[in-house]
Order: sequence, then C-alpha cells, then structure tokens
Amino acid sequence: MTTLPTPSMLRPASYVYGTWHANADGQTLVDAVYGRPVAVISSEGVDFAQALHYGREVGGPALRRLTFHARARALKALATYLMERKEDYYALNLLTGATRRDGWVDIEGGIGTLFSYAGMARRELPDERFLPDGKVEKLGKGGTFVARHLLVPREGVEVQINAYNFPVWGMLEKLAQAFIAGMPSLVKPAPQTAYLAERVVRDIVASGLLPEGSLQLVMGEPGDLLDHLAEQDMVAFTGSAATAQKLRVHPNIVARNVPFNTEADSLNASVLGLTVRPEDPEFALYIKEVAREITSKAGQKCTAIRRALVPRDRIEAVVEALRRELGKVTVGDPSRDDVRMGALVSTDQRERVQATLTALREEARVVIGGEDRELLGGDREKGAFLDPTVLLCDSPLTARGPHELEAFGPVATLLPYGGLEEAVQLARMGRGSLVGSIVTHDRTEATELVLGMASTHGRLLVLNRENAEESTGHGSPLPQLKHGGPGRAGSSEEMAGIAGVKHHMNKVAVQADPTTLAAITREYVPGGEVREDRIHPFRKTFDEIQVGDSLLTHRRTVTEADIVNFANVSGDHFYAHVDEIGAREGLFGRRVAHGYFLISAAAGQFVSPAPGPVLANYGLENLRFVEPVGIGDTIRTRLTCKRKIRKDLRPGEVRPTGVVEWHAEITNQRDELVATYDILTLVERARDGADGQLHP
Repeated sequence: MTTLPTPSMLRPASYVYGTWHANADGQTLVDAVYGRPVAVISSEGVDFAQALHYGREVGGPALRRLTFHARARALKALATYLMERKEDYYALNLLTGATRRDGWVDIEGGIGTLFSYAGMARRELPDERFLPDGKVEKLGKGGTFVARHLLVPREGVEVQINAYNFPVWGMLEKLAQAFIAGMPSLVKPAPQTAYLAERVVRDIVASGLLPEGSLQLVMGEPGDLLDHLAEQDMVAFTGSAATAQKLRVHPNIVARNVPFNTEADSLNASVLGLTVRPEDPEFALYIKEVAREITSKAGQKCTAIRRALVPRDRIEAVVEALRRELGKVTVGDPSRDDVRMGALVSTDQRERVQATLTALREEARVVIGGEDRELLGGDREKGAFLDPTVLLCDSPLTARGPHELEAFGPVATLLPYGGLEEAVQLARMGRGSLVGSIVTHDRTEATELVLGMASTHGRLLVLNRENAEESTGHGSPLPQLKHGGPGRAGSSEEMAGIAGVKHHMNKVAVQADPTTLAAITREYVPGGEVREDRIHPFRKTFDEIQVGDSLLTHRRTVTEADIVNFANVSGDHFYAHVDEIGAREGLFGRRVAHGYFLISAAAGQFVSPAPGPVLANYGLENLRFVEPVGIGDTIRTRLTCKRKIRKDLRPGEVRPTGVVEWHAEITNQRDELVATYDILTLVERARDGADGQLHP
C-alpha cells in the first residue's frame, strides 16, 4: 500500500516568446488530498500582446512551412516522447485528487489523441500545406470555368482556455487539431491543476520536436490577453456555460469577430430503456455505467451523467442496485491501491458542489449518500472529499433544478419517466448536452430515443449486451467523433476527426480555368491541360511521375462475344446484358456491356504488363457509369495522374513507395463520357545509387 508523498514546492513557469517566466510570489496551490501547499503560480510580468505577436510571427510561419504530413510526423514523435515520460505525470496527477485510473484517461488519453491525429492526417490529408476541399464545380457549359474550395491555415494563434479537470487531455486534444492545421497555440490552463499542464509543456519544449513558437503557456491570471486578439486568432474554451457566456461577449472578441469555440459542462442524461427488466444484462450495464460516471474523476467530467432517466416502475430497483454498486467504492488518498475514488480538485470546488446540492434538495431528495463514509487516507477537512450522492426527483417534468443546476462532482439525480416520449422530453430539458446514452436491447426503442434526442445532443451512445465489451462508455470522447453539443453545451465542437482540423482553417472558393486551378491545387482537374510523352506512365517511378502526366489509349470495339464471355466469367447474367428481348424492353432499348467489363477492358488498354515501378492496384474510388455501351460501340480511355501521396517507410519495410491517384475517363466513338473513376496505385520511389538512400 502506498500513500501520497509529501510534495516539494513546485515553481511552475509561463513559457512565452521563447523563454520561461517564473515568479516567487503568486497564487499558492494546495494538493486536493491533504491540503498541503504544492505550487505557486503567477503571470506577473508576462506581456500578452508580445506573446500573441510571437505566435503569429514566429510559430505560425514555421508551422505553415511544413506540410500536413510533416506536422503529423512531428506530432507522432512528440506522442512517443511524452509516453516515455508518463510516470512523471502520474505522480503529479495524484496531487489533483485523481486516482491512477482517472489519470489514465487524462494522461494517456491525451497522448493517445496526438497519435490519433498524426495517423488521421497521414491517411486523410495530402502532403501539402493546404487542403483542396470537396469536388470541382463546373460553372460553365464549355468546361472552361470551374471552381473548388481550398482550406488554408488561419494566420493567427489559437488561445486555449482550459478547465481544471483534464489538464493534459484538454490541452493536447486542442493542440493536435491546431498543430495539424498549421496554427500555433497559447495555452491558459485552469490554476488548480496548472502544474501538471506545465510539466507536460516543459517536456514538449525540451524535446525540440515542435517548431519554436508553435506552443506557449501562461500560468496564473490571463490579464489583458483577450484585449490583444486579432481577426485571425481563435479562442477554444472549456469550462462552465456561465463563464463561456461572459467570455464570448468580450468587447474585443465581438468587435473583431474572433471565432470562439465552447465546450461547456452540460446536464448529460442516460436513459434506461422502458423494455429493460432487472434480470436483463442491460440493467446491470446501466447501473455500472451510472456508478462509473458518478465516481470517475470524482464526478468532475463535463461528460458525466448528471440525470439518470429511469422507468417509473423501475426506480426502487435502480436505487437499490446503485446503492450496492456505490457501496463498493472506497474513498480516500488516490495513491493507495485500495482507493477507487479520490477527492475533488479543491475545497472551494467542494463548497460549490455542496451549495448546488442544497439547491437541488428543494426539488429532490437524497436517496444514496449524505453522510461521511470511512476515508482511506487523506484529510476530511483540509482535503476536498465528497462522497457519492444520488438524488431522486419525483416530479421531473415540473421541476427546474435538475435540468438547470449542475453539481460538478460525484452527484447524479434520478428522474422517473412514464413513456418514451416523456423520456425524450426530459432529456431535452437539459437545453443541450455533450453526450447522452441509451441502454436498451430493443432496436425500435433505441431508434425512437435516438431520433428524439438527436437534435439536442452532440453524441449519443446506445449501449447493450452486443457492444458492452468494446464500448468506451458514456463519458469518453474519442478523437474520431464530435466532442461538443448544442445550446447549453456551447453550440461548438472539437475533434470529430479531420473536421476538427478544418475548423482551424479558412475556407476560400477559388474560381479559374481547369489548368490554372490544377496548378494552384496541385491536383489534376478534368478539362485541364495534360502532358503526354513516349514513356508509358506505368514505367515511371513515383518521383518521375508528375501531376498531369497522361496516356490516351488505343480504341476497342465491344462485341457480343465480349459481353457473353464476361457474363460467363463473372456469373453476372443480368437481363440487360444477355437477354435480347428483355433488354429491348428495358431502360436502354438494347443489350449493353457490363459496367465492370468496361473497367476491366480499360485496364487492358492502359496497363503496362511488364514488371516495373507500379507494384499494385491500391484501390478504386468515385466510380460513375454515365452512358451505356452497346454491341458495336468503340471505347478508349484517358488515364491522367491526379495527385501523389508519398508514403513513409514502416518498420521492417525496405522498399520505399508512394500512392499515385489516377483519373480515368472512358469515352465512346462520339467522345461521350461513358464511365469515370479514380485508381490508386502503389508505386516504387527511387533510391540513390551511391549510398542506397532515398532521393530528397
């Protein structure tokens, strides 16, 4: 058994305009378990205008010189570097009152988000400094006037104003999106746990893996920081809805139309399905999920379950089951192996939660908790302990408190409902939530609840016996999914995969002729100029192929034998291909070739059969059959390099490669387009003959 060690006084410092700024005097922070002083923080002496200028003029240009893939590689290297130092972060995490399990979500969850965004950027974004977005729009009949949207990095700084409950994850998940987009960050952590965020930033700076100026840190009060924001800057806020409302209307933010992204605490609901009985697996899943969300991080999660919606005839069974489950939870010093729940972040926070509990009791009664249980280590007075508490509101449709007041701690309120429409109504009364969950095995019930709750939620989890083993749970945001919600939850969003990256970029519509647009976007645009030479494009290495390289194939006339043979080989005897009478009466009025025969025939036209740099067909995308091809029609294919994606060598790989995306257009004897698609080929990259290294 271990106990929380006596901490030495920490002196966290701000990191701005390339230097560390520490102060001997400032706000004294205490640990959440014993109330002992652990750190002093202050922003005294920090020039906020200079910090923002440094980010814009030093960090921004350095990031924008890198491509998405280069930024992704730096982010992956940083994640690996931080993961090797995670135990240092776990040690400081205990001072915040969080258990190691709580810290795993914050520390390794945050570092894992860096890994996730590095991977998504390499898979989904081009190796460029800008992102062509969406399809090319044809604006004129002749095809000489086209347009496409382009995303470029904003030339400002993202100011992070973070909450105390996730000092690592909250910082790193915002950093990941901004960094991939090419935008520097200035982090302002909440004071209560700022020393943990500072330790991570100190290691990031020491690593030298990020360009200077791409990350700055301000400890202590924000001073006049918001007064110096400019039009290209952004604010990413996590915290209470009340604080978000005040900051959003800051005069300078309003005057300069500074984007303000809010992820606010919300009164998230979890619904036990009407069809679920106490003997069903879903009943036990519901009890465990609610209990976990009450006690994880001592209930200090913006995604925690605050309102538990339960069929009215199941209330007694739920109360009894929750009492048993929460009775197993041991409270105390989070460094002890036998403790499952630690403390709130501070005694001030405990007092705020207790005050909210008092207000909630005006319309609800305590059914679990309300008295001090045995404390396994820690100080009941100086520490910030609060036991798990469950209330019951008997008239939730007419009550206001449970739908408006959030006790940001180990507290939840049970709300009985009569039917599914009433459950949906209660869930909506939270006026916008980050997440809601539905526990049922009845698909009809799940559908009705999801569609009823969808307009007021950012994420919905349907939990049942089928997915319980793999489910990440009600309260776990994931990098691939939206984290945010409407109304009270902030009406903004974070993460959501690459959408979170795009949020940090400016979208501009570019109108031009096809050849000029292709030159700007570095992607071939149909109708633009192409380059043809005597060397077959499949005989060129990845390095030798250029966007716009093209091959126009020989012609081939489709015969009845082609159609019959393909039907026999493929087993596709659809009447439009093989039934003369049925085809005449059908859509095309004649027998037509299989669409997949056309693709196969086109491959025969453009493929260079001998071994060469092209190693494999990597995939086929955007296939459209435009016009039918019948017996006697003649086709040919134009194959044009659309774009190139360089691939890094993976461990154990010795043959460097890249992906070349080709645009294929099959036309008939009247030069009409009959089919169009994109082909991905894996192509070998060149090596230097002298030393075996890759060409630059």
